[in-house]
Amino acid sequence: MWIYLIKRLLILIPTLLGVLTLTFLITQFVPGGPVEQALAQIDGESARTGTDAAGSSGGWGYAGREGVDDKQVEQLRTAYGFDKPLHERYVQMLGSYLRFDLGESYFRNQKVIELIQEKLIVSVSLGVWTFLFTYLISVPLGVAKAVRAGTPFDLITSILILIGYAIPGFVLGVLLIVLFGGGSFWDVFPLRGLTSSDWDELSLAGKVGDYLWHVALPVTAAVVSSFAMKTLLTKNTFLEEIRRQYVLTARAKGLSERQVLWKHVFRNALLPLVTGFPATFIAAFFTGSLLIETLFSLDGLGLLSFESINTRDYPVVLGTLYLFTLIGLLTKLVGDIAYVLVDPRIKYEAHEV
Repeated sequence: MWIYLIKRLLILIPTLLGVLTLTFLITQFVPGGPVEQALAQIDGESARTGTDAAGSSGGWGYAGREGVDDKQVEQLRTAYGFDKPLHERYVQMLGSYLRFDLGESYFRNQKVIELIQEKLIVSVSLGVWTFLFTYLISVPLGVAKAVRAGTPFDLITSILILIGYAIPGFVLGVLLIVLFGGGSFWDVFPLRGLTSSDWDELSLAGKVGDYLWHVALPVTAAVVSSFAMKTLLTKNTFLEEIRRQYVLTARAKGLSERQVLWKHVFRNALLPLVTGFPATFIAAFFTGSLLIETLFSLDGLGLLSFESINTRDYPVVLGTLYLFTLIGLLTKLVGDIAYVLVDPRIKYEAHEV
């Protein structure tokens, strides 16, 4: 097991390096970089003040910046580090990331790590609740469907699950806003932020209630379309295990159905759920968070990443990608360890040559 973990950690390094290298190269050659963005802002300010600073309508590319002093352009290139050779910037980036120094945002005048820490609370709130509810709903429901396979309960819940799975989280979010967010029917839930403006004046119970009141709609929109596959996976896994010989033997020994189900079947059926743990964890935190955060006006990591891509804020883009990739790889490794803890019979060394 330890040999396998060491190998996985060693593989993690080139994987992370490959992701960073590819993204770095793309950001260096994509049009409309940070210098062009700054020139576009100068162009916009000049248009408002009536001065002639830049003749380019969009500010994309140095060739179109009529009226902009070459010295000013060079100052911008130096400020953003583009005066250095490509390989030097790449090595400098890797050295900084080894120290977890993610640099400073081009346009927010703030360190990237501080920006991530500020936005993290929103993404963690959505991610933790989505992840917990996905498993708390899908596992018991999947077990109930397996035990009642073929009954009206199984049929009705399958239809509801498939309907929920077919509706994207963003579309469901719009529907929830229309119904319960003051859109056209009932104004029950707030649509901005995680807390109310009078948060500091509330009691402890009031703060908990206010927070849950704010996250109810976004978490519902994120959960409904995410637990369907886990539910069906749980059901099919339990059905397969229930038909095995050891279950018949346990019943023949006089064990109750509850003991057979939760003491014997559940542990073996848990393996596929554990293997899907990392993917569900990452999806809950990062996949789809942009649309949910935008829809409900939640200033989290998804929205930060999207805005940074639009403004070509490369330190933020690369810094968030670095952390997301690192967390994803480590979570996958944790999933493999949990796989062994659930079933000690699994030996990774057995597959080594």
